[in-house]
Amino acid sequence: MRLCKLGILILVLGLCACRSQSIPSPTAATSTPSSKTPLAPPTSAPANWIHPANFAGSWYPADPTTLSNEIDRWLAANDPVDGAPIGLIVPHAGYVYSGAVAAEGFRQLRQGDYQLAVIIAADHQAPLSQPIAIWPKGGFETPLGMVAVDEATAQALIETSSLIHADPAAFQGEHPIELELPFLQRTCPQCRIVPILMGDKNPETIEALSNALSQVLAGKKAVIIASSDLAHYPPYSQALVIDRATLFAIETGDPLYLQQTTKRLMSVGFTNLVTCACGEGPILVTMRAAKALGANTTTLLRYANSGETPYGKRDQVVGYGAVMLWHYAPPELTNSRRQALLALARKAIEDYLEGEKASLTSDDPVLNRRAGVFVTLKEGQALRGCIGRLRADLPLYQAVQEMAIAAATADPRFPPLKKSELKDLRIEISVLSPLRPVTDTKSIRIGTHGLLIIQGQRRGVLLPQVAQEEGWSRKEFLENLCYKAGLEGDCWHKEGSLLYSFQAIVFGEDLSHQ
Repeated sequence: MRLCKLGILILVLGLCACRSQSIPSPTAATSTPSSKTPLAPPTSAPANWIHPANFAGSWYPADPTTLSNEIDRWLAANDPVDGAPIGLIVPHAGYVYSGAVAAEGFRQLRQGDYQLAVIIAADHQAPLSQPIAIWPKGGFETPLGMVAVDEATAQALIETSSLIHADPAAFQGEHPIELELPFLQRTCPQCRIVPILMGDKNPETIEALSNALSQVLAGKKAVIIASSDLAHYPPYSQALVIDRATLFAIETGDPLYLQQTTKRLMSVGFTNLVTCACGEGPILVTMRAAKALGANTTTLLRYANSGETPYGKRDQVVGYGAVMLWHYAPPELTNSRRQALLALARKAIEDYLEGEKASLTSDDPVLNRRAGVFVTLKEGQALRGCIGRLRADLPLYQAVQEMAIAAATADPRFPPLKKSELKDLRIEISVLSPLRPVTDTKSIRIGTHGLLIIQGQRRGVLLPQVAQEEGWSRKEFLENLCYKAGLEGDCWHKEGSLLYSFQAIVFGEDLSHQ
């Protein structure tokens, strides 16, 4: 939950791709037109308009079985969170560095129904797009087969603006689209693609492509995918600060705020920082177009960087994030569903205290939605335990049972619950909305918003009902949130603090069970 145009090349991509070793350097994942001898454009379109798999065997496995198994292992590592993407932001480095993060984004496609993926990347080398290049027909090869281009959609996009062209030359030697395709093939095998490269991130270019996508994709079963890594080449500790700020800006859903953030970060003087996001242009386009197509929520799915892998170095790292842009609608929790969840929570605690495993299930599709949940236990008006999970990665019925048991037995502020206490216990459930970044504390509404603060490794959470029950002002709410995180009371406006709000559907027992 928590939280630039490219510069000088560190290791030449061509050298990396030609080495006998199969592990590319993360610093070879990006380059600039000025750092390489420009490739001569082809004199004609490639045969059958089939783009070859140029980076198989160097940046990712060339053997189909090995490649499928590796991707499937990452896809199975975690459950998806609630929501089907309208837009995704995923990395494109060598798989040993960013594969697990990319899989976290592509896994979400299994939550929806798609026929088309528009994949947007920034040019990493010459020849550059002028300024927007589309591969208009044929397909892209990978070791898993060919991914066909949606020719009708590609042509429709070209016809919307004079800035958009069919330009196969721009795709020579480019990796950011190719590296996304095996993940797409494992999660949306029926999907056709429209590959797009951006030669710059000028406002006119961003507006032209955003408007074209909003117009052409309306009503289609489509996802927009921005291919981008994050901070390039700062030392590990600085990369965490830079990427956290960049991802927070993306989570706001405000393209202008992201541009202001990256501009500020580039001016700070971080060691060896070349870019905050090599695909900032594609990210900005995806944010704008996804919003126009109905996205109202942006969720960070996973973050990592090359310094955390066995092959990376801590003095120069590249960051990777998986982000989903989607439409959130609160679950329809009728009174009968609320009572069912409260009964599940109580039965889970009872079974646990009797030494039995809580394994109750539900076939209600609403109770099978994934959601963040807190369970609060009270004896009279006194708190007896409260534990929850913010990440919406478990079905609601399951999350309620797990958090009920945790509140009864694992809240460090209280001893484990005894069976004799259960009859006097009142259970309260809070079903959470997704987190939303707070950039203006005046937007916080007492009794409506809960808060999360993150500062470094410290974090604190307060549910929306707490401030109302305590009679706090907005300032007191923020101060007590900081205290909850073990920080000073004014931490919320300190540099490096990330503040999120959320809402909750709160309901509890009326003690009629006694």
